[in-house]
Amino acid sequence: MLILFVTTLSCISAFAQKKYSVFGVGFYNLENLFDTEHDEGKNDYQFLPDGSYKWNDLKYAHKLHNLATVLSEMGTDVLPGVGCAFIGVSEVENARCLTDLCNEPELKARNFQFCHIEGPDKRGVDCGLLYNPTLFTVRDVKLIPYIYKDEKDSAKATRGFLTVSGTLAGEHVAAIVCHLPSRFQGSYYREQGGEQIRLVKDSLLRDDPDCKVFVMGDMNDDPVNKSMYEALGAKEEIEIVKDDEMYNPWYNILVKQHTGTLQYDGKWNLFDQIIMSPNLLNKKGSKNYETLKYWKCEIFRRDYLFQTTGRYKGNTKRTHAGGVWLDGYSDHLPVCVYLVKEQK
Repeated sequence: MLILFVTTLSCISAFAQKKYSVFGVGFYNLENLFDTEHDEGKNDYQFLPDGSYKWNDLKYAHKLHNLATVLSEMGTDVLPGVGCAFIGVSEVENARCLTDLCNEPELKARNFQFCHIEGPDKRGVDCGLLYNPTLFTVRDVKLIPYIYKDEKDSAKATRGFLTVSGTLAGEHVAAIVCHLPSRFQGSYYREQGGEQIRLVKDSLLRDDPDCKVFVMGDMNDDPVNKSMYEALGAKEEIEIVKDDEMYNPWYNILVKQHTGTLQYDGKWNLFDQIIMSPNLLNKKGSKNYETLKYWKCEIFRRDYLFQTTGRYKGNTKRTHAGGVWLDGYSDHLPVCVYLVKEQK
C-alpha cells in the first residue's frame, strides 16, 4: 500500500522516536446539498428554481465549490496535502450531487470517489461516504434501514445506516454513516436509532472481531444524551469502555471545553460525532501501535466557516438564513479523528 504521509511524532513521549503512518477520518453534514431538478417521489420542491430558496445552477455551483473547499482541507492540519482517507457525509440528495462534488477541482485532484445508496427519506436526503482510493479501498456497501418499531409510525421513512466496509492501512475497517431522526420527533426515536446502530456494529464485529468500526454522523443528539451514552454505549473515557461498548471522544469536548459543531440560541451542541470500537484504543499504559489506534480528534474550524458580520455574527455560515442566500457552507462544523500505525 502506498503511504502518502509519514511523520516522526518525536514530540509526543508515547511515540518516542519511532516512525508512524497517520490517517485522518472525517464527517461533515453538508446541509441540504440538493441539485436543481426534481427527484420523483421526494419532497425537494424548496430546492428547485421556482422553489422557496430559488435554487438555481449558480447557487448549486457555489455550494459545490464551497463544500469541496472544506472537504479538501479537512485533516490537513495534521496531514498537509493529504487530508482524510474517508469522510462520511449527510444531507445529500442523490448520487448526482456526489458525482458533481467529486468533480470539483479540489477533490478531483485526489481522485475522490464515493459510496451512496438511495434511501427512503421523504425529503430526499441521504448519507454518503467520500474516500481517497489511494488510502482506502472499498470492500462492501450496504444500506441498513432504520426500523420504526411502533405500528403507528409505519408510514414514516427516514435515513438508514450506510455501512461501508473496506481496507485502511492494510486493515479491515468499517464506517457506519448515520443521520438520526430530528429533534422534533422526540428522544425516543433517536434512542431507537442508537440501539439499531449498536446491533449493526455488533454484527460487524461478530463477522470479524478485528474489524475497526467507526460510527459517524449527525446524531441530532449530544454525546451526553441517552441515545449515544446508553443505547449505543458510547463512553467518554477510554479506561471505562467495555468490550461491547464504544469510545466517544466528543463527550469531554462538549462537557469540559464547552464547544461543539452547531449553535442553537447561542449555545453549542455537538451532534456531529465519530465514535470508535474498543480495538482502536490503547488503554492506560499500553503503547501498542502495531495496528491502527486512535490518536486524537478535532472539530475542524476555519474563519471562513463563520459569519463575521450582521445578525448571525459568530454563527456558522449557512447556505441560507432568514430567507437570504448567504453563499455559505453548512450549519454544522466538520469533525476529524486521527489514527496512527507503526511502520515496519
